[in-house]
Amino acid sequence: MKRWIWVLVGIVVIAVVVGILVYPKKTKEPEVIKIGAILVLTGPDAKAGQSAREGIELAVNEINSAGGIKGNLLEIVYEDDAGDPAKAVSAAKKLIDIDKVPAVIGPMWSSSVLAVAPIAEKKKVVILSPTASAPSITKAGDYIFRNTYSDVFEGTKDAEFAYKKLGYKQAAVIHINIDAGVEIVDVFQKKFEEMGGKVILREAYEPKTADFRSILLKLKDVNVDFVYLMGYNEMGQLIKQMREIGIRLPILSTIMVEISDVLKIAGEAAEGIVYSYPSYDPEKGGAVVKKFAETFHKEFGHKPDPEAAFSYDAIKLLALAMKKEGFSSDDIKRGLYSIKNYYGVTGTTSFDENGDVIKPIGFKKIENGKYKWIVFQYE
Repeated sequence: MKRWIWVLVGIVVIAVVVGILVYPKKTKEPEVIKIGAILVLTGPDAKAGQSAREGIELAVNEINSAGGIKGNLLEIVYEDDAGDPAKAVSAAKKLIDIDKVPAVIGPMWSSSVLAVAPIAEKKKVVILSPTASAPSITKAGDYIFRNTYSDVFEGTKDAEFAYKKLGYKQAAVIHINIDAGVEIVDVFQKKFEEMGGKVILREAYEPKTADFRSILLKLKDVNVDFVYLMGYNEMGQLIKQMREIGIRLPILSTIMVEISDVLKIAGEAAEGIVYSYPSYDPEKGGAVVKKFAETFHKEFGHKPDPEAAFSYDAIKLLALAMKKEGFSSDDIKRGLYSIKNYYGVTGTTSFDENGDVIKPIGFKKIENGKYKWIVFQYE
């Protein structure tokens, strides 16, 4: 009797072993965390959107190759707004209501962020724009973040640099007559005059203006130390006409000098322009920046521009927030607010109580037809 019991036990053991070998226990498949992205993928600014997408894809590949976030893989659902606020709203509704994403990278332009913000706030979905700078975004909502500094920050730093570093005391201000142009020069003028400077002349021009002579003749009649200039591609023509009529005043401007076609349009007339610029340089930065630039170039065949870099960092910041707090919208929001001094490729990054980024800003100069650093700060 006992022999049969042992025989039976042996059969059961063999069956169990064979079962394990033939039908091994299935390992748990990693879950996929979907994140939305609203980028400018078509239209005249599509190059910026494509750069942003490349930065995002590189960051996602690195995160997933390293095991994801707590074992979960990231997947990006892309939508194109073509820089149109109405299309951005449609894209946001689709990502939130159909794809059920807890967070969205983008939109890229301020007008689109402001159009999407009320929807994101109502649905409690995080928006993290890599590039939007309008001051009004600061108060757009508790779920609205950005990874580039606001125009308030840039305008303030421009004023401080002009007054304290360059020693200018009297300014002329010329700007494009849109919200972004008005807001940044408002901030510049307020700060410049608080420090003791004076704005002698302030002139605005309409978008697509090509002839600036009426403004420049006014400029020729005033006694100022420099011109603070805010605009886009049209600044190239303005600067060219300014030099043609003999105005040799120094020019201080913004990041738009480098990321638009100002140098291409103005040519030699752009020589000497000083402008503020994010402290991002794929050749000048530290080990983190250089590794990013090398990997990016190997992957895409060209150097990463600021849109790529800021978008790359945006994904890494979202991943850090999820790793710290979790995967829901509220977890991500809480995680972003808690980030302090993150060493990204676009400088040391923190977020303030409004979701505005805190990171260093530098200054560059056009010299011999090249963009050269005057002040570079990573931290």
